[in-house]
Amino acid sequence: MRVFVTGATGFIGSVVVAELTGAGHEVLGLARSDASAEALATAGISVHRGSLEDHDSLRAGVAASDGVIHTAFIHDFSQFEANALVDRKAITVMLDALEGSDKPFVAASGTMLSSLLVEVPEGDEAPFSGPGGIRAGSDALVLRAASRGVRSSIVRLPPTVHGRGDKGFIPRLIEIARKSGYAAYIGDGANRWPAVHRIDAAHLFCLGLEKADAGSQLIAAAEEGIPMRSIAETIAKGLGTPVHSFAVNEAEAQFGWMSYFVGVDNFTTVNDVTANLGWHPGQVGLLEDMVQNGYFSA
Repeated sequence: MRVFVTGATGFIGSVVVAELTGAGHEVLGLARSDASAEALATAGISVHRGSLEDHDSLRAGVAASDGVIHTAFIHDFSQFEANALVDRKAITVMLDALEGSDKPFVAASGTMLSSLLVEVPEGDEAPFSGPGGIRAGSDALVLRAASRGVRSSIVRLPPTVHGRGDKGFIPRLIEIARKSGYAAYIGDGANRWPAVHRIDAAHLFCLGLEKADAGSQLIAAAEEGIPMRSIAETIAKGLGTPVHSFAVNEAEAQFGWMSYFVGVDNFTTVNDVTANLGWHPGQVGLLEDMVQNGYFSA
């Protein structure tokens, strides 16, 4: 297939591109900046200039392709609601362009949004209230596109997708620990995060493109639940700092906007739909990756 990939130079999107080309697909990569366009061209990837807010470029990218993988998102949590709306509009444009084509559309989402999705009322596909409500509405749009002649699916990523170049939650927790002088968790730290290496995640995106049924939710949980205390202890060992527990009412002072995520229990099991695609994650686990691959480099 010729696959239109948004976020093609990002932390996850870049390995999705490598997975696709390794499987014999041709990639058309969305590039917002000159630097992104140069990186794609250097890698031998066809460049499509545009952005999530340039809807004409999105329509053209979809029209020029046999399928779409959507991994792009503006990761500025200080403007989360605005960025989630940009994402929802981009998804709407691409799904409208795909309507009736039976082409695949695979979108990245999160395991933490699974419980919110069931609360989206029928007919209200983009609620504007509640944590993650806008993104849950975007998920609803993707899944409901199955009834519009789109082979749409979602890859649900854990809160930590790890690997070389990680700029997500784990590096942020390490930065907080480095500044405060101790690695921390909330309460007894028994709440759990699933995890996946970005290479394993990329393989699932490729399987979703090639084989997932319309309306599928694919769960990229290579590790179902790592206790937050274990993550904090690994950070403490890596930095040479003590471990500290915070009460729930103290957490925001330590973690800021991340306090909700640090305290959530997101144990997640791979579903049959994912397993039946033949997904077999084989990369290093999160804690080992943190120790071995430069997470504690200054």
